[in-house]
Amino acid sequence: MQILEKCTLCPHECQVNRIKGQIGKCKADATIKISLADLHYFEEPCISGENGSGTVFFTGCNLNCQFCQNYEISQLRQGKSISIENLAQEYLKLQAKGANNINLVTGCIYVPQIIESLKLAKQKGLQIPIVYNSSGFEKKETIQMLEGYVDIYLPDFKYYYDSLAKDLSAINHYFETATRAIKEMYKQVGNPQFNENGILQKGLIIRHLVLPNHLQNTKQVLKWIRKNMGKEVYVSVMAQYFPEYKARQREDINRKLTKAEYEQIEEYINKLGFQHGYLQDLEENEKQYVPKWYT
Repeated sequence: MQILEKCTLCPHECQVNRIKGQIGKCKADATIKISLADLHYFEEPCISGENGSGTVFFTGCNLNCQFCQNYEISQLRQGKSISIENLAQEYLKLQAKGANNINLVTGCIYVPQIIESLKLAKQKGLQIPIVYNSSGFEKKETIQMLEGYVDIYLPDFKYYYDSLAKDLSAINHYFETATRAIKEMYKQVGNPQFNENGILQKGLIIRHLVLPNHLQNTKQVLKWIRKNMGKEVYVSVMAQYFPEYKARQREDINRKLTKAEYEQIEEYINKLGFQHGYLQDLEENEKQYVPKWYT
């Protein structure tokens, strides 16, 4: 845990002493805080399957997205504190419930604690795959710390334009940082490998959430993936955006996607020739994807 004494886990590199209770951009000290640990059925079909994904939502985030659909936990830090030992027990409970995997959501700021919890859980019989579900705003060096502990990487690739990342998520150098991290993830686990039931066991799936009025951003993200990672890489393009948190005060993103916008993206995906992945359907009730958090 020495890195927490002068924290440089994420790209902000705040260098605060979290062991002594100092906080940086993510607003987290050294204590693990989670907002939910339960079976989750709204991930990609190869992750949730019929049994569900054993999902642990960590509290806090190193981004400040104005449209965050989980803002109660990412920004308001709703949740409960938990020890490394009890976190390991949560993994084992989820495995006992029949979870297809352990799905660690926005765990970047707790990577050293997560590694220790995984060591403990594996000593006590944890066998299912580990998913690292990330915003994409990660240091390559932190991802390297996870090699051998993570089987599946599920990063977002939010922005091609750094100006948009700055405007909507209050971060600098998103594109360079995210692409460097995603390349490291791909190097570690490669393309998806599935079991006989079609459940993912190892590999990378890159997610992208389409934002209204910012279709060129989506097209450039997809173009970069196709050019730099090939047509075999798995992409998951999501249509579940709805205005939440501060997005309601912004004219550009204060609405859901239109059918015409999403059809334009579908056509572009086909044009690029991707062979694998997922296209999420436009839904009437996008809020169904947001769980009820611990209070």
